[in-house]
Amino acid sequence: MPTTALVLALAAAVLHATWNLLIVRAGDTQAATGVALISSVVLFFPVALIVWDVERAAVPYVIVSGLLELTYIALLAAAYERVPLSIVYPVARGTAPVLVLVLGAVLLGIHPTAGQVVGILVVAAGVMIVRGLGRDVTAAQLVLPLAVACTIASYTLVDRSGIHHAGAIPYFELTALITLAYPLWIVRARGVGVLRAELRPASVVAGGAMFGAYCLVLAALRLAPPGPVAAVRESSVVIATGLAAGLLGEQVSRLRLLGAVLVAVGVAILALS
Repeated sequence: MPTTALVLALAAAVLHATWNLLIVRAGDTQAATGVALISSVVLFFPVALIVWDVERAAVPYVIVSGLLELTYIALLAAAYERVPLSIVYPVARGTAPVLVLVLGAVLLGIHPTAGQVVGILVVAAGVMIVRGLGRDVTAAQLVLPLAVACTIASYTLVDRSGIHHAGAIPYFELTALITLAYPLWIVRARGVGVLRAELRPASVVAGGAMFGAYCLVLAALRLAPPGPVAAVRESSVVIATGLAAGLLGEQVSRLRLLGAVLVAVGVAILALS
């Protein structure tokens, strides 16, 4: 994996863990997510116009990716309302690169190396430990995180092809426009007041971090295959799990923290393979 792609993916991991933490700390995760989405579109709209570079061939990828992103956002917000971040984040983000490699091999003919297979197994082991070897995590709590992982893997593979037809910033701006259906749904279902209540600096910063993290991943996908990029990006599981314990007061056992570290080790193996 090229060094530049590795640095871009790692930077994306930090930003991604940051905006997830900000959303979880909000009083209303759905409304805060809606505000963050609107903020990301508004903040970067002028930049997207300045660096506009979108070929007609990018349009189908933008539409499919935007719909997958919309699904991802809705599932993630729902998961954070029901399941602790220290479970949602490692399971969703740790499983995603495994799915990317599997789907990439099946659908795109991208066959994993022996090192990548080892990395997959280590990531899978880490996810299972995070899930809990005892009864601290129920099977029902894994449904939404695993659904989130499926959407992450899907839009990563779509973006792998789409980003070659557009610049990273305008590409994300266009996909983000589709995700605005989520805050519109919130307004229709619950009224605009809930969005106003979460119109705070933290939600706006989350929107900026959301945009930045995704653009960094898109830039990395121009330089490296989707499997390693997705895997390195998910090194954020250690950051998010640590923050969940330190800042959110979630009960993160040593065993679950070990699972998060194993996910990161598996990510490192994938990145170096």
